[in-house]
Formats: sequence, structure tokens, C-alpha cells
Amino acid sequence: MAQYDFMIAGRWRNKEAVQEVLDAVRAAGKTAYCFLENAYKGDKVEFHRNDDIEATMQSMEALNQDDPFVRRVFETDIQAERDAESLVLVLPAGISGHIEAGIAYGLGKPCYAVGPLEKTETLYCVFDKIFPTPSEFIKYVEGQ
Repeated sequence: MAQYDFMIAGRWRNKEAVQEVLDAVRAAGKTAYCFLENAYKGDKVEFHRNDDIEATMQSMEALNQDDPFVRRVFETDIQAERDAESLVLVLPAGISGHIEAGIAYGLGKPCYAVGPLEKTETLYCVFDKIFPTPSEFIKYVEGQ
């Protein structure tokens, strides 16, 4: 049995929308892992919800790919993805969120997207459903 009903993926630069989806999932009585709830404390970068996220992201993006902090964030998030029954990608999302959706799809997990589509993407066919708003997603979840 999965530890979480959902893994909520998205981007720090879209944290308000990610938080809205996370809150809606939990209000529906479901469990979720979300990267927003991890402080990801490191020697060079620390993520906190209330930080200047743009400055934090620039610090993170300046790290070398082989930095142990980068590996630790990856391992934490990928384990949560394994431990979740389904994945929800909050749009708009960055490259990492889209890779997470591809991993979930490859693992055979149901995948959902929530948010506005900027354009048609063939690889968005990995999503079982795409919802324009968190409320539409929650109606679907509650009907399951």
C-alpha cells in the first residue's frame, strides 16, 4: 500500500498554486507528499516557503550537478514519488516537474495535471486527466 495518495509536483516559482492544490487534496481527506514541506537544509542553499524564492532558486541553479545537496533533494523527492499512489503536476511547471511526471508514468502510476495549459503538448498524453482548476480536480478525486 502506498504511503501517500498523491505526490504533488510543481515548481517553487509557482508555490502559491502548488499550495492551493496541496490544501485541496488534504481537505478532501487524502494524503500527499509535497516538496513545499521540505526545508531541504544544505550548506549552500536552504529552501523555506517564505524565503525570496527567486534568490533561492538562483542559488540552487548555480550549484554543480554533482553537488551532494542536489543529490539529496533528488533522493528525497524520488523516494516520495515511489511511495505515492499517483502524481499531480501543478501547471505551469518546470523541467523537473515534467520529468517527475514522466517517471510516474513509467512506473505505471496515474498522473494528473492541474492548471492552465499554455499549449498542446503530445507528451501531455501521459496524464490520465488534465484539470483547469484545483476545484475541478478535487471534484474528480471525491468521485473516485
